[in-house]
Order: sequence, then C-alpha cells, then structure tokens
Amino acid sequence: MSLSRERLAEVTAWRQDFHRYPELGYQEHRTSQRIAARLRSWGLQVTEGLAGTGVVATLENGPGPAIGLRADMDALPIQELGEAPWRSQHPGVMHACGHDGHTAILLAAARELSEQRAFSGTVHFLFQPAEENLGGARRLVEEGLFRRFPMDAIYALHNWPGLPLGEVALNAGAMMASLDPFEITLTGQSCHAAMPENGADPIVAAAQLIMALQTIPSRRLAPTASAVVSVTQINGGEAINVIPETVVLKGTLRCLQQPVRNRVRALIGQFVEAQSALSGVEGALRWHPGYPVTDNHAAAAAQVKATAQQADWPLRWDVTPSMASEDFACLLEQCPGAYFWIGADGHTPSAPLHNARYDFNDALLAPAVTFLLRLVRQCCPPTAAQG
Repeated sequence: MSLSRERLAEVTAWRQDFHRYPELGYQEHRTSQRIAARLRSWGLQVTEGLAGTGVVATLENGPGPAIGLRADMDALPIQELGEAPWRSQHPGVMHACGHDGHTAILLAAARELSEQRAFSGTVHFLFQPAEENLGGARRLVEEGLFRRFPMDAIYALHNWPGLPLGEVALNAGAMMASLDPFEITLTGQSCHAAMPENGADPIVAAAQLIMALQTIPSRRLAPTASAVVSVTQINGGEAINVIPETVVLKGTLRCLQQPVRNRVRALIGQFVEAQSALSGVEGALRWHPGYPVTDNHAAAAAQVKATAQQADWPLRWDVTPSMASEDFACLLEQCPGAYFWIGADGHTPSAPLHNARYDFNDALLAPAVTFLLRLVRQCCPPTAAQG
C-alpha cells in the first residue's frame, strides 16, 4: 500500500507544479482543470464546478459504506520569500499552508485506489476551493454537496509543522477553533488636535476598547475556557493635526466551545456599547460570517485512530486543539467525520504555516498517501475476493 519510486517522483512533480502556479480562493481554474483531467484519465466519475471551481470524483467498488476524502486547493495572498526552484510564479500569491501538498496527496490516493480496488463501497474525492477565509466548504454545503454525494463520513488531513514527519494527531472532539471576524466602527466628532475638548476622540476610545477587550478571556471567563480575542487592524485619521471623525477596528474571536463562543460574542457587544458611552462616541459592532468549531465525531475519529494503531503508525491521541480555524468545520456540521494532522517536520523543522518561507515537505507525500489508503480500507473493508 505504498508508492513506488516512480510514482512518488510523479506525485512530487504534481505538488511542485501546484506550488509554482498558486491560485487564490474561487480562482483555482488551472488547478481544478488539471485535477479533473487526471481523475478522468483514471476512470473516475468526475463532477466539476461545485462552488465555482470545486471538483468531486467518485469511485464505486461494490456495496459498502460511502466516505469522503477532502483536500483544499487554494493559496494565500502572500509574497513568497523562499528560494526553491518551484517557488511561486504569481507575485503576491503562494501556497503557504500546504494545500498544494494536500491536493497532490489526494490525487495520488485516487489513482492508487482506482487501480487496487482494495475496498468495498464508495469513495468521493473532494477537491475544495476557497478554504482560506472565503467559506468554500459552506458554499459546497449550500449547493447540495451531501445531497448529490451522500456520505456516511468525511475525512481530511492537514500537514502540521511542529510534529515529527508522518505522525498522525487527533482527538475525538474539538481540533480547531471557531472563527468570528468582527468590525467595530467608532464615530466621534472631528476637531483640531490642539483642541481635543471641542470634539469626541475615537482614537482614544479605540485604544481603551482594545485593552478592555483583552480582559474578556483573562477576567470574564474561567481559566478552563478557551477564547482568543485579537484586534488585527486599526484604521483612522488622515492628518497629524486632526482628530478624526471615525476609527474602524477589525479582528477575530476564536473559541473551542460553543457556549463560550456565545458568551464572548455577547460580551464584546457589551464592551463596545459601554466603552463608547464612556468616551462620548458612537460604537457599532458588525460580525462577518465565520466558521464553527472543527469538532470531530467520536466514531470517525476512532476510525483514524484504529487505522494508525493497526499499522503501528506514530499516533498522538487526545492532542491539544489549535486556536486556528478551518472551514472543514462546516462539512462536519452536516456529516460525521474527522479532521487530523500529520506531522511535517523532517531533519529540519518546517517553517510555520502561513509563513512567507514555508514550503510543503515532499517527504510527507508518500506516508500521507499510504495512510489515506489504509484509512479507506479501515472504513470500507474489502471482501475476501478483493483481498
């Protein structure tokens, strides 16, 4: 159930080609076209155009469960600083999260399964667009993904710097935090910077509000609750001698438990209202669509765990969740499944995800493909005739 040297060289070439020509969310036209062409050449049933650029390939092999395997395709708006021969040829865009590797892994697994047929049931290979903050998974659900392609469970892997190469890590609950982007507009009264008493200063109000928001996780929640409130943008002012009329703050809230998420959202609203009143400005809070908690289903997580244990695979069970977010959560809201990490650190530690010098570790390709093949066999056991 492993890749030959020739096959691995080919999969590596796919990965490096995807890296060389990255595409942002909903713009993955070249990527999806190449994916669909390869899948068709191996005899799979291919559906294109889901959520714009998404691709689903179906492989049926007799009666049995129907499962999904998902890979994300999109890149990030980052200028690559790496020096690999396959570095990005698209200025300001790069695969800084390893989606190029995920795509190549799932393609390779589809080819191997189409040839080996060592399973009984149906596998849907989902190549998803727009994972990075654009809600591609939610759009797939809205367009009827699970109605068109019924699944008993769906799985996704993500390469993970900081874990040893090939080690699988997961738990039976929350893996990634929810994501709630917010925008706070503070409107005061503009005046001369030398005469602040003649106006209402939204800059000072913004500074006080930013500090006040940081007391929510530390003073309004129990130490066992997990929440991160981050203000990441401050926009206001045009001249050094003018107190502006308006300041806009943007940021994110991330939580691992839905009750905590609900409470912090309410508290942020209260803080905006109270701080605005104290400062004599008007405050308006707007929430943008985000992601729920990436919450694994226990039975599906157990399948991943069993796959690792039966193969004596390096496994880290009950791993500490990440406060980063993942829109695979939207798929898990609609279908049982599990999301797991697979270690990316080789002899040299990987650069962090979303770093301008990050590059997917090609040494991970073979073990990741092998693990997916074993997972399909675990979820859809072959008959005696299939081996």
